[in-house]
Amino acid sequence: MIVRRFLLWARTANAEARASGAAALAGAYLRSGMADEDRREAETALIALVDDPSPLVRRAIAEEMAASPLAPRTLVLSLIAEQSDVAALVLAHSPVLTEADLVDAAAVGDDLAQRAIALRPYLTASVAAALAEVGGDEALVTLAGNPTADIPDFSLERMVERAGACGPLREALLARGDLPGGLRQVIATMLSDTLMSFVTGCGWLTPERSVRLTREATERVAVALAAGGEASDAPAIVEVLRADGRLTPGLMLRSLLSGEPALAEAAFVMLSELPQLRVAALLRDRRGTGLKALYRKAGLPPALQPAFTAAITALNLRGFDAGGNGRGIDRLILREVLIACETLDGPDNDALMGLLRRMDSEAAREEARAMADSLADDAALALFVEADPALLVELEIGDLRNAA
Repeated sequence: MIVRRFLLWARTANAEARASGAAALAGAYLRSGMADEDRREAETALIALVDDPSPLVRRAIAEEMAASPLAPRTLVLSLIAEQSDVAALVLAHSPVLTEADLVDAAAVGDDLAQRAIALRPYLTASVAAALAEVGGDEALVTLAGNPTADIPDFSLERMVERAGACGPLREALLARGDLPGGLRQVIATMLSDTLMSFVTGCGWLTPERSVRLTREATERVAVALAAGGEASDAPAIVEVLRADGRLTPGLMLRSLLSGEPALAEAAFVMLSELPQLRVAALLRDRRGTGLKALYRKAGLPPALQPAFTAAITALNLRGFDAGGNGRGIDRLILREVLIACETLDGPDNDALMGLLRRMDSEAAREEARAMADSLADDAALALFVEADPALLVELEIGDLRNAA
């Protein structure tokens, strides 16, 4: 009876009053102890109010019903078929919606609706895959930024394929901890190419200089990604580099000279088509048995073989898997390679020595930056201690505790 009186009243009430009344009716449906008959009438009334000429009424109902598991399914489906601001409230929160409902809504919804779906916590793989396939750029950025979304690897690849030129999407994807190493390399290459086009277009660098700097930056990123990722990352990264034509002997040599040989090892496996365990054994053999044969099997240029041999020998002397310095080229390894190669003759060796000297210059700059940062930190600490001598005592006590 109360619901019937409400519907009669709603015929003459203004939009604001109807919206307030609709919200009250929805709240009563969800939270009051209505009799079964009144509950059925309230549900019927709420569904009828979805056709109210004022969007204020529909939004009021959506705000009440959006997050409730008790919301009538028919009402919820009616609300997600409404205008975007109303549908988005329900799509972002309603536990009543099934995966099939969300997939369908993603396919037919506009960008606001798709973004609302992408915001849902613990989004399932099937819904994420649907968004990756049909979502607009903003929806994809939202999806990539949802840390609880279960996004399959193939969907991450599809997102990059469809909207890889979108800078915010690249940033959001790179921030994800579950981004595969190969795809991370693809995005890094996109960033390098974009930067190269920009600086060349502005006339800041010659095309040749821009190409070289971009290649070196891409190589540094590739080595770091292969070294710091999961065991399966290096082969995936190498596959991406090979497909892009960026898997060069120079990149493999950089991997060895950085003390991070994972990329070079994966490249030797791919190029030689030998089993991974066999390649690993050959690279870690301090006697160098079979290293020349592995090099030839990989099809690498003979002119670079002395540099590879010297780098691998230096790695084995210090521990092949000991890891790098975290700054790029290791000058101790590079020094051994320079000594081994500087007495060689021929035009090809001139090019090799030029490459090694550029790497040495790069490594020297990295060392200088690290030292400058350390000196600046020491100077800042000295200023603090000078201003508060008691701080020195606290630091010394802390050192003693750590030592203990």
